[in-house]
Amino acid sequence: MIDQNNGCEIVENWKAPARPDGATLKGRYVRLERMVADRHAADLHRANSEDTEGLIWKYLPYGPFSSVATYHHWVRDMAALNDPFFYVLCDAKTSHAGGVMSLMRIDPNAGSIEVGHINIAPEMQRSVAVTEAIYLLMRWSFEAGYRRFEWKCDAANLRSRRAAERFGLSFEGVFRQHTISKGRNRDTAWYAAIDKEWPALREAFETWLAPRNFDAGGRQIEALADLTQLVRVTSDPALLDMG
Repeated sequence: MIDQNNGCEIVENWKAPARPDGATLKGRYVRLERMVADRHAADLHRANSEDTEGLIWKYLPYGPFSSVATYHHWVRDMAALNDPFFYVLCDAKTSHAGGVMSLMRIDPNAGSIEVGHINIAPEMQRSVAVTEAIYLLMRWSFEAGYRRFEWKCDAANLRSRRAAERFGLSFEGVFRQHTISKGRNRDTAWYAAIDKEWPALREAFETWLAPRNFDAGGRQIEALADLTQLVRVTSDPALLDMG
């Protein structure tokens, strides 16, 4: 319903959603577990160590970590927080940890939540498990009652910007000189999906994740970006310029 006096949509019967409660989110390819240092730190450090050039830490404000002890300390500190709320991506078959993600800037009163601190070890990069992990976090957020699911990244991180669009999030602009990270300026690109878009996005994700969408060699038949393209309200002009 629209308020005729100012043209704004009225939010009726609004009830603030709950915060993440630590329940494990289970998919076909990945399992998202609440991060626990004694359970996950050593396995995560092992997986991260395969990145010998430290590329996975380039756009994060911390890392790389020189030893499992220093990483364990960081994981312990982060796991104690409720915002950001960290999950570990565990392979559904092997149970090995292959990365982390968090729900953060959690604002139940506004119905807004963000995915961030995404760090994927080489063994899990470009896998179906990572896409399913994003789907699981989006599904939890919207089914919990959040109205807005955000993705923000360093504007120089074109890989992250492409991922946001592939996942169906709409580009909302760039905040110039938003912060300083590791001694350099960071402009931040903003993306989001809202609850009205979730039914179509859910269908797109579930169509892509279905086993029938992959051939005998594990290659996708239908691309997720094609499935989500019609849902996105806006596209990132920086990516359009690249062709």
